[in-house]
Amino acid sequence: MSTAVAVEFRPKKIRLVAVTCAVFLVASFTVVGLLLGDTPTGVIFRTSDQVAMICLGVLLACGALLLARPRVRADAEGIEVRNVVTAHRYAWSDVLHVSFPDGASWARLELPDDEYVSVMAVQAVDREHAVAAVRALRELHRAATP
Repeated sequence: MSTAVAVEFRPKKIRLVAVTCAVFLVASFTVVGLLLGDTPTGVIFRTSDQVAMICLGVLLACGALLLARPRVRADAEGIEVRNVVTAHRYAWSDVLHVSFPDGASWARLELPDDEYVSVMAVQAVDREHAVAAVRALRELHRAATP
């Protein structure tokens, strides 16, 4: 049995997609905002409208970057799961299994009373990275539970 160490995993592909989308949104809304003043339609756009358009692009980009937020950290004591909005820490004694069901998009922690917590940081699209993450989490779980 190997000694358990702390591990941290984040999704790989979705982070690249989220950052690319965020850059595209900011660039697109900035261009539209700057060109908004020159329209032949007769509508008058003021500077405040242009600034609002750019700010809207920044807000949408921030929303896209939320998809890059998931993370899972685990050590000998327990596991911390941070998904898009929430973060929770569980002791290994509270976790029954670390699973990755067939057809699922991400891994999950099986808890007592038929409950489970999705681990969005370990995603199926990351393939080998996801396999390594699940193996490491299972090893830590096995080492911490009798």
